[in-house]
Amino acid sequence: MDYIKRDIEKIIREVSSFYSAVLVTGPRQVGKTTTLHRLAESGRRYVSLDDLEARTLAQNEPEMFLSIHPAPIIIDEVQYAPQLFSYIKIAVDKGAAPGSFWMTGSQAFRLMELAQESLAGRVAILTMSSLSQHEIYGSGEQTPFEINIEKLRVREQTGTKTNTIGMYERIWRGSMPGSVSGKYPNRDIFYSSYLQSYIQRDIGDMVERIGALLFADFVRAAACRTGQMLNVHDIAADVGVTDDTARRWLRLMEKSGVIFFLRPYFNNLLKRTIKTPKMYFFDTGLVAYLTKYSSPEILMNGAINSAILENYAVAETIKSYANAGKECLLHYYRDKESREIDMVLESDGELHPFEIKKTASPRTELVSAFKVLDGGRVPRGMGAILCMKEELSAVDKQTLIVPIWMI
Repeated sequence: MDYIKRDIEKIIREVSSFYSAVLVTGPRQVGKTTTLHRLAESGRRYVSLDDLEARTLAQNEPEMFLSIHPAPIIIDEVQYAPQLFSYIKIAVDKGAAPGSFWMTGSQAFRLMELAQESLAGRVAILTMSSLSQHEIYGSGEQTPFEINIEKLRVREQTGTKTNTIGMYERIWRGSMPGSVSGKYPNRDIFYSSYLQSYIQRDIGDMVERIGALLFADFVRAAACRTGQMLNVHDIAADVGVTDDTARRWLRLMEKSGVIFFLRPYFNNLLKRTIKTPKMYFFDTGLVAYLTKYSSPEILMNGAINSAILENYAVAETIKSYANAGKECLLHYYRDKESREIDMVLESDGELHPFEIKKTASPRTELVSAFKVLDGGRVPRGMGAILCMKEELSAVDKQTLIVPIWMI
């Protein structure tokens, strides 16, 4: 089983050259610890707060903990001992060397608040998600996905071309390192175990009063609606919980890195836009598992084939920015006349619209909604149809045709 090189390695090295403390956060089992071990120089210590003895010492005697485990160090699952942050702050203020403290944490919803409160301005916080398609299938250095012909030509050389069934194989296979690497070859057992571990270890104490099994049903109900505008009431009704409980559980799923929301693009000149967010999962393999699609071929022809393809394209776009340590200003657009744009990427003072389609021969009328952005105050730049065509092409001088494998 080979290590899969992570695109975020470059930014971890970069920030470690001038920040004394670096925190890599993200969902469970996406490879945070493995990556830091891979990058660690000789002599860097490692301690996991999954170890109860180490956790107890860190919680009760944080100063002693750091004396016994001096820098440079990797502290795994640091959210279990937020008491350490104050003492790491003291070490940083006393001139700790760049890269002294590497930390990981899975529970981002608690960890981010604690780190920002205690280490404000002293820690580089990086978000790591499941594998991108470039990391799994590509080569060379990856950059954020942009609609720029020269940069897309580079992506042609660093990506791996595939057709429609090949794309659905990628979607169905998913992006979790444990499954993709072959460490856990039985995909169904892997995702079943992953879901149980996520519920029990990350959020179990927050849903305990109602029950873990009910929450698992809730995650499944959410997966059935990936790529759709969020309807909290419908998801709640499917599972038999209140709307308030459903909202709280969706927030837990978002903050723990399982789902994310794409907010609608809006400005004062586009007054008839709908303001409901759309919901997506970071890992489409988990969606395919939860919705009971047993093969890529069945998924490709199933009821969610368009929604999960859109989910994949949106998630891969966001991953390409996160892996470069950059913010992705991504939205979608829909108005009360049902004009919709699947993605609107704001970059360098322009709006770049995208349509995502399961076709290798996109029609020109697919981009008719792009013109609605001309009514806003931010100028419209070049857009694209993201689709199954295997080669880079164009509709006109304002609209490219970009294969999804190239994201």
